[in-house]
Amino acid sequence: MTDNANTPWYHQGLRFSCTGCGGCCTGGPGYTWVSVAEIEAMARHLNLTLDDFGKKYLRRIGDRYALLERSVTHDCIFLQGKQCTIYPVRPAQCQTFPFWPGVLHSPDSWKETARHCEGIHDEAPLISFEEIERQRQRQTVAEAD
Repeated sequence: MTDNANTPWYHQGLRFSCTGCGGCCTGGPGYTWVSVAEIEAMARHLNLTLDDFGKKYLRRIGDRYALLERSVTHDCIFLQGKQCTIYPVRPAQCQTFPFWPGVLHSPDSWKETARHCEGIHDEAPLISFEEIERQRQRQTVAEAD
């Protein structure tokens, strides 16, 4: 935070440009949460029935669904090489990275994310506070679905 407790620390914007490196699709175990609407879009994109898509690509966690990940590397099931095979219909969680509440929590969390994301660097385009807030809000809504 800045001096004003109501002003986020990133109020002047942040520098980011996705390079398509796939770094956000790999790493430690975790969850890529998906809504029913996203599941339907991904199934259509892959020309699969919802049932077939679910059996092949989803896991149920409580009352929610998440994409499968590879067991050894924990890569997203849709990452091939460094490319997302469902990029046009990827979930909101993927679309809004790195503007997730946890990443935006503090300058330190942003810097830690930059260690694993080559799109966060000083020469990247400046993303406005308003756009960051739009993306952060989309992620918050996606988490609630």
